[in-house]
Amino acid sequence: MLRLTELKLPLDHAPDALRPAVCERLRLAADALLDLSIYRRGYDARNKRNIQLIYTLDLTLRDEAAVLARFADDRNVGPTPDFAYQYVAHAPAGLSERPVVIGMGPCGFMAGLLLAQMGLRPIVLERGKVVRERTRDTWDLWRKNTLHPESNVQFGEGGAGTFSDGKLYSQISDPQFRGRKVLEEFVAAGAPEEILYVSKPHVGTFRLVKMVENIRAKIVELGGEIRFNARVDRLDLEKTADGVQQVRGLFLADGEHIASRHVVLAVGHSARDTFRTLHEQGVYVEAKPFAIGFRIEHPQTLIDHARFGPNAGNPILGAADYKLVHHASNGRAAYSFCMCPGGQVVAATSEPGRVVTNGMSQYSRAERNANSALVVNVNPEDFPGDARVDPLIGMEFQRHWESQAFIAGGSDYRAPAQRVGDFLAGRPSTALGQVEPSYQPGVRLTDLASCAPDYVIQALREAIPAFERQIRGYAMADAILTGVETRTSSPIRIKRGDDLQSLNTRGLYPAGEGAGYAGGILSAGVDGIKVAEALALDLLAEH
Repeated sequence: MLRLTELKLPLDHAPDALRPAVCERLRLAADALLDLSIYRRGYDARNKRNIQLIYTLDLTLRDEAAVLARFADDRNVGPTPDFAYQYVAHAPAGLSERPVVIGMGPCGFMAGLLLAQMGLRPIVLERGKVVRERTRDTWDLWRKNTLHPESNVQFGEGGAGTFSDGKLYSQISDPQFRGRKVLEEFVAAGAPEEILYVSKPHVGTFRLVKMVENIRAKIVELGGEIRFNARVDRLDLEKTADGVQQVRGLFLADGEHIASRHVVLAVGHSARDTFRTLHEQGVYVEAKPFAIGFRIEHPQTLIDHARFGPNAGNPILGAADYKLVHHASNGRAAYSFCMCPGGQVVAATSEPGRVVTNGMSQYSRAERNANSALVVNVNPEDFPGDARVDPLIGMEFQRHWESQAFIAGGSDYRAPAQRVGDFLAGRPSTALGQVEPSYQPGVRLTDLASCAPDYVIQALREAIPAFERQIRGYAMADAILTGVETRTSSPIRIKRGDDLQSLNTRGLYPAGEGAGYAGGILSAGVDGIKVAEALALDLLAEH
């Protein structure tokens, strides 16, 4: 097959316009093009009145070699890469050792699925509940101000990504097309097929729930075992002759011991008790930068018109998103993160007495508000204490500001909120304007300056007017800021070597967001595949 990239057509092109456009571009007779499929479809909206769709196509031609020779110097014409997934190993019959995967988020369930597909019969442990029960527990916080510490937005089947926009795109380098494997498994589990070709695919929360259930069923069908309400208490480690540690298994909170010399650690960015235990057990952990700030909400129609002009509302374009960054005069970077078109701001804490925000959208992206995290980078040197002595101080830094937000919100899981006009003027808000905050279980209007460090407040007050120059209306006085967004990424990195095992603990495979190696559903899933491959090769080499 031949791949043609950067083929541009008008937004309103006819459904049958692709074939003649390809023939014209490649100077082909109509009967020389036997078939075509869309690999990727994006858009160029820089000219709002003349938005163009940009296609990457895979073509079957009557004489592919002649076309490749004719366009040998054209960077947009070449052979179609082979992105079919190739398994690195298959377990022999009678293999007794079973690998263990800790965590059932995107990283954990992709690792578990791949290990099961290779015949390794993994045991997957999840501290939270099955996704349907977890959903009910999460609604308890949103509707009744009741937190379930082991079953919430952060903990439970599907991980934090289940209650999100379901974004399935990433900027990671992926020469082995593992991301394609993730998307194909998601489609097999019930995701819409369009995620294989649209440039910014998403599935939304409701569809993610069913997909996660189907992936669970597939792991079990292939010989895997999945346990819920199974919180890991600590690893079972032994010292080896060369002074490093070797995993022998793990202990659950109820005292049960599970033996295994190969453990994937895919616990997510909020498993703070696990991070503490790993550090106490001598697993190498280091502090890393992350970002904190607030959620900002605008009318979705404002963002649509700012981005798409007269083409706002076109069903192919859908609800508009944005990505913004500003380098502030105090040396900080302020930027948008995890933008959720047509969605809502949600309560995302996993600990009592703290408030955390996140964003979520359904597949339709049809809610009235656009929301995004608006955050500022923080570094280990910003945290109180010495990160070389206690690499978990970033975690305590998060906790401090989450507790401040809980107090500012009224100490009942409402979130503190402020109109953008009041935030920029440095005065507390006392009344809402035209933008109704979507956060549940509700907000308390206040001054957000008490909910983040001064340098974060300063950078955001400078960034919002700067973003107004890119998106007209961004600094509207009635837009709403809701606090606090602290869990943009893990506060630690559990470092691993080229074999993807912990630097000083053999048999432990730190993976995904919690270990500091991913940021989002797709990259977490890709990392799950990578560690599963490395684990399988090591395990089978021992047998």
